[in-house]
Amino acid sequence: MREFLHGAALLGRGFSFWRRRPGAMALGLLPAAIVGALLLTGLIALAVNLPALAASVTPFAEGWPGLWAGVIRIAAGTAMLGGALVIVAVSFTAATLVVGEPFYERIWRAVEREAGDPPQDSTYGFWRGVGDAVALVARGVGVALLAGLTGLVPVVGGALGAIVGVTLTGWLLADELSSRALSARGIPGPQRRRLLRAHRARALGFGVATQLCFLVPLGAVASMPAAVAGSTLLARSLLAENSTAAAGHRPVDPRVERDGPGRSARIGS
Repeated sequence: MREFLHGAALLGRGFSFWRRRPGAMALGLLPAAIVGALLLTGLIALAVNLPALAASVTPFAEGWPGLWAGVIRIAAGTAMLGGALVIVAVSFTAATLVVGEPFYERIWRAVEREAGDPPQDSTYGFWRGVGDAVALVARGVGVALLAGLTGLVPVVGGALGAIVGVTLTGWLLADELSSRALSARGIPGPQRRRLLRAHRARALGFGVATQLCFLVPLGAVASMPAAVAGSTLLARSLLAENSTAAAGHRPVDPRVERDGPGRSARIGS
């Protein structure tokens, strides 16, 4: 639980950058607002048509007694809404990071410079961002299906599906948001995920806190710059612990002493 709360606190530290870098953080609101408005429109349309959609996917309940037909359709509607929220969260993050790449690069680089020992200049790249965004949405669809199926469980399905959806979406958000800072250090995707799994509770704490902020009305727009800043701190904290653990189990590589702690984090990972 301590590690989980540590991860959540990193998002809070991301919000503190509004005091220190207000200009860069404010610019990060623009792409989030554009993407958020488009996705919110789709979500409202879904909510308006949800009763009809729930009835259309449960035709087998037409001849059931009114109470049981209502229960199964409420469960189906809840499952559909929960799955939609998962897809919206990951789609929002993926699209916003692609659209606002120049703005968010300014934020995470400012965090790196302030924290000290920033990575060498490297360009994340538009098409690389698009590829990561597509992969994130695809993984999000899988999570949405799982959360939706869980939501069909009578009585407890709604709450259980929400927990599954928030937890797994939080993991995806932690992975995607931290990818910029880790990729800048030459760490590929599979190795990034191994690093996150080695500190699963901390990554989940950050991701779940971010997802809960995204669920608040307009929270996704307001939280996105802080999520980028906090994820940079998350990546640095994971690399620092990984480097320390590696140093405690083997002799120090002379290249580490020569190239400094940023290089040490990459070799240790």
